[in-house]
Amino acid sequence: MAKSQPLFSLLLFIFISGTISQSIIQLSRDHDVYCNSWRFSVETNDVGYWDQVPSRCVSYVQDYMTGDGYRSDSEVAASYALGFAKTVEIAGDGKDAWVFDVDETLLSNLPYYAVHGFGYNLLPNSFSDSTREEVVITISFRTIAELTDRIDCSAPFKLLQRFAHRSESFDELSFDEWVDLAEAPAIQASLNLYKELKQLGFTVFMLTGRSEHQRNATVKNLQLEGYSDWERLILRESSDQGKPATLYKSQRRLELVNEGYRIHGNSGDQWSDLYGFAVSERSFKLPNPLYYIP
Repeated sequence: MAKSQPLFSLLLFIFISGTISQSIIQLSRDHDVYCNSWRFSVETNDVGYWDQVPSRCVSYVQDYMTGDGYRSDSEVAASYALGFAKTVEIAGDGKDAWVFDVDETLLSNLPYYAVHGFGYNLLPNSFSDSTREEVVITISFRTIAELTDRIDCSAPFKLLQRFAHRSESFDELSFDEWVDLAEAPAIQASLNLYKELKQLGFTVFMLTGRSEHQRNATVKNLQLEGYSDWERLILRESSDQGKPATLYKSQRRLELVNEGYRIHGNSGDQWSDLYGFAVSERSFKLPNPLYYIP
């Protein structure tokens, strides 16, 4: 019996371990609890690559992005960034730099995602072909608030509830059309941080995944929203097309370092804004459960 005890103990350990593992990986049936955990895993990059908001979390993401949570998370990230910035000894040679991403960092594309339903497919299957065509054209160029003037709906987000709860993949063409409108509002917390950094003496660079042909629209949008006096707006050139964002942004940061700039801070909503090489002394991740860019 004594010789069989180690084997029995091993089997008991395996049984207990298996039982614990199964209980640990059981996902909550409560949508809000699960989706809050999903968003946490997105922000910590535990999820890795993903291309759609889970269908059960679409309404949660909508509520988060349009509610106090998103605003508060952005403000807290900005406050920590400013706290660090105030500890940097500015040399006065113009080489103390801070890098900002643009989309979902300086500018918010929430109006675009509102008409695209935060992952919803906005086209009811019951629409006729002619009606569907009209709605496609309408939602491509109007905010959800403007839509309510044309469709019987008592509140903007009740309109979303009328449509199918299906997650929608990113559509580059429609997003480019939105960028050309130059109507993305500033993220107030980032605008406040931007102005504080300028007053502290930082040289500010904007490093975005937008393409060079969108420069004029991007500059116009930034200026309309209160951003000014940046050192350089860096966009993807033709040679950058097809590069993963992490590589493209790392290469551009390295160019800045080779020019003698000391990159103290970097603010972005994607891990690909912050990872790679030639990284900043401190990086600050803004919340974004809408999309992922590798």
